[in-house]
Amino acid sequence: MMHGAKPFVSIIIPAFNEQKNIGDILKKTCMVAESSSFPFEIIVVDDGSTDLTVDLAKQYEVTVLTGGVNEGKGAALRRGFVHARGEILITMDADGSHDPEDIPNLLLPVLNGATLALGTRFASEEGKRSTTKLNLFGNGLINLSIMLLTAKQVTDSQCGFRAMKQTFLRGLNLVSDRYEVETEVLVKALVKGSPVTEVPLRISKRKNGHSHLNPFGDGFKIMKTVIASAIAR
Repeated sequence: MMHGAKPFVSIIIPAFNEQKNIGDILKKTCMVAESSSFPFEIIVVDDGSTDLTVDLAKQYEVTVLTGGVNEGKGAALRRGFVHARGEILITMDADGSHDPEDIPNLLLPVLNGATLALGTRFASEEGKRSTTKLNLFGNGLINLSIMLLTAKQVTDSQCGFRAMKQTFLRGLNLVSDRYEVETEVLVKALVKGSPVTEVPLRISKRKNGHSHLNPFGDGFKIMKTVIASAIAR
């Protein structure tokens, strides 16, 4: 991670009650960072966990931001963005579904000029099996809405494993508090005409525990965010 050097890449991991997963994901992420030629920083943003997530995260060479209350994934990511010092930001989930070894694959398009590199689960049948049929249908509906409103097509608008330029992110004025944050970032990028690339990744089901996503409540908020972000040109 190149101790003492200003980070070129900031990895931001929001976490809420992930004590069964956080240790494994941080161990692997730290190994990837240590082997990189770029200076990295890893930021874990605790979203009001009531288990041992914070204690376990502090055992690793990472920055742990604690807030005390559960505000949602979007709020956690926005806190992480404020603290990030890297020129390129990577977001990934704490549930073990994202493989840290794919970080270089996400970095490459941004290093080559893309503003935003999206991981996509749906480039293979194995990836499609990593989510439920309900979430697969919802994702497809959201993708279709994005295409109709922006005339741009993506295959996996809801994947949280992505890389982006810090300069791009600073100009977005993000407001999302929950899972709609990924949609807000993507749609605002497409509306701005920013170069967006999708990267096929090995994404699996969460390792332990259960998702906090409400397919209907959060799905409704995501659809509202698609419309609001598309018309706020």
